[in-house]
Amino acid sequence: METVLLYVLGIVVVAVGLAISIGLHELGHLIPAKRFGVKVGQYMIGFGPTLFSRKRGETEYGVKLIPLGGYISMAGMYPPAREGGGARTASTGFLDTLVQDAREQSAETITPGDEDRVFYKLPVWKRIIIMLGGPFMNLLIAIVLYAVVLCGFGVYQYSTTLGVVNECVATDAAQTECTASDPEAPAAAAGIKPGDRLVSIGGEAITSWEQASDIIRANPGTELAVVVERDGERLTLEMTPLLTERTVYDENGQAVTDADGDVVTEEVGFVGVSPATERAQQPVTAVLPAVWDNSVAVGKIIVTLPQRLVQVAQAAFGGDDRDPNGPISVVGVGRLAGEITALDEAPVADRAASLIQMLAALNVALFVFNLIPLLPLDGGHVAGALWEAIRRRFAKLAGKPDPGPVDIARLVPLTLVIVAILGLSSALLIYADIVNPVTLG
Repeated sequence: METVLLYVLGIVVVAVGLAISIGLHELGHLIPAKRFGVKVGQYMIGFGPTLFSRKRGETEYGVKLIPLGGYISMAGMYPPAREGGGARTASTGFLDTLVQDAREQSAETITPGDEDRVFYKLPVWKRIIIMLGGPFMNLLIAIVLYAVVLCGFGVYQYSTTLGVVNECVATDAAQTECTASDPEAPAAAAGIKPGDRLVSIGGEAITSWEQASDIIRANPGTELAVVVERDGERLTLEMTPLLTERTVYDENGQAVTDADGDVVTEEVGFVGVSPATERAQQPVTAVLPAVWDNSVAVGKIIVTLPQRLVQVAQAAFGGDDRDPNGPISVVGVGRLAGEITALDEAPVADRAASLIQMLAALNVALFVFNLIPLLPLDGGHVAGALWEAIRRRFAKLAGKPDPGPVDIARLVPLTLVIVAILGLSSALLIYADIVNPVTLG
């Protein structure tokens, strides 16, 4: 019963965190919009039927049934067909009707006396600030949450304390126990034990496991004085690394091969020890690189999204394994959050850090995704504003009249196609996360 409650708690925590992130995203739009004098009719979290709302001043604030996004309703998002003109009736064609409907709905948001408080009449730079306010808020949330995880909880990394000390040098890679014929490992022969903390090797003070590993690998056959700390006391031991042949790996963890395709090896020192891991708080300077790496990873997923969705479909309908680094839906995120909180063997601090990092990653995803230059995303409105600025600039240089605002209402049919694609993609991901979810295992 307790495990079930913890599972539900994880889902609730992420759901609330996501709702707050969406609310702050829309607040990032709302504050500059009101600051620049735009009339904002609604500030809503979610879509569909309204669960509850309250009107303050000219703006209605509320929550809707489907918590998969949010919006603010600004007056005059679309300009009229002609500068200074009103909405016109589309004469022919389904697409023309869609465009006209969008213009009419935009015109209905403009009440008498507020004709100059419309979005499309703002200078380009103000419109860009309003539309980037939402993604910027998600970026700010991600930075704060990553700072909490990295600087507060810390991250697991190799320590200078030894976690494993092998008793022997196995002659068979498949064996799990030492035999009488196996030679004793150098570290065990020197009297080193698990839990010892490396203080120095060969007279060089040890500050990281990487440093200790480099010294051992570079000194096969050389007797080294090793100072360890055990139970508060320092002991000096003598250890001679054995010469062994190891595969060479590149920076991505892949085995290096030569021109003939053979795996490249190198001769290095070996003593038979492995480090323990421990949480270590990171400096503030580690936060922005972590956010950047996460943003790049999300960008790569977006660029390869069609291929990844095919893989998701194959996993959902064909039983293939899900890519743990591929896209997942809010359902999948909730399931992972539940699994994290239900891990009884994991310390509470580890589970809390994992949930916070998950929320940080979600905000990075919201930040990057909303920058895509397609309507109805924020990046689409930014792209429209930038195109308007470029068009006006060229008109001015050519001595031509101001061409006026860009008629982005013409992109409404394309917007609906994009919305449909996003909806189908979300449905596929939700289905896959139900029948073949990504799990911690």
